[in-house]
Amino acid sequence: MPAVTVDNILLLPRISEPAKAAATDRKVLAVTTAPKGFEGEGFPVRRAFAGVDLRALDPFIHMDQMGEVDYAPGEPKGTAWHPHRGFETVTYIIDGTFRHQDSNGGGGLITNGDTQWMTAGGGILHIEEPPEDLVMTGGLFHGFQLWVNLPKRLKMAPPRYQDIRAGQVALLSSADGGALVRVIAGDVAGHPGPGITHTPITLLHATVEPGAQLRLPWRADFNALGYVLAGSGTVGAEQRPVRTGQLAVFGPGDVLTFGAQRRMDGPGEKLDILVLGGEPIREPVAAYGPFVMNTKAELVQAFEDYQAGRLGTIPAERTVLPDEPHPGHDVL
Repeated sequence: MPAVTVDNILLLPRISEPAKAAATDRKVLAVTTAPKGFEGEGFPVRRAFAGVDLRALDPFIHMDQMGEVDYAPGEPKGTAWHPHRGFETVTYIIDGTFRHQDSNGGGGLITNGDTQWMTAGGGILHIEEPPEDLVMTGGLFHGFQLWVNLPKRLKMAPPRYQDIRAGQVALLSSADGGALVRVIAGDVAGHPGPGITHTPITLLHATVEPGAQLRLPWRADFNALGYVLAGSGTVGAEQRPVRTGQLAVFGPGDVLTFGAQRRMDGPGEKLDILVLGGEPIREPVAAYGPFVMNTKAELVQAFEDYQAGRLGTIPAERTVLPDEPHPGHDVL
């Protein structure tokens, strides 16, 4: 169940229903199913963009759905320290807790509806891992990580970290009150989200009640994607069926349509869908491992810079000697 909910959705600002005569519904070009895999130290993911042409994804590069998984004690896993250059990572935790630390001084706990937005830019090292108490107790974990490309002129921008708390996202209602929309970044019907983006994008998480429909106004110059986090329903005015773990790729137009089945097929009591789109960069993409650049030569340079320590250093953790007082303790 998503952490960010409301007691009375009817008190929220409403997204006006786009007029059918003046709007063009985007048709569904493709529906793909995300294969399952493992990331980092072995936590389960679904590769949301697998099999989709990069031209349809632009300006996005990669997205993993992390979980949904209910860990037993001792099972939660994360990643080791690793580098990035040339793009931004967006990590949104729907349920559970993750700890982030990076070589630029950013970091902290993100939990239950929080988002961390890390601009790798010219280079950064970071680590993502469950906190010790979650490892000890186990528990529910569900979220996603999205990679947003940067244009050539911003590939080497200074690293930046944004900590977006759950209570900061813009909360909206569909016209009939049947869907809750959480705007993380960009703008929906004049309501902006808190995320500050180098590349113009819109990112939102919608929960649609069984039997309800959501029609979203969408910028005609943005691409449009919808990924089903939980539940089942339809996408597009043609009502193409979708279920958990599937991605819908939309064609041109200025309205996106989503519908929830009256009875869910699969996990989830409602249709939870991640909706995202952005202004295409339309530049060559050379991606390998943790780097997203424009040319192979730039990738080689990124690896060389990483090996030479030019992408940052792992923050040192001070070791306290046995006969030394712990930080914060008075000397008697």
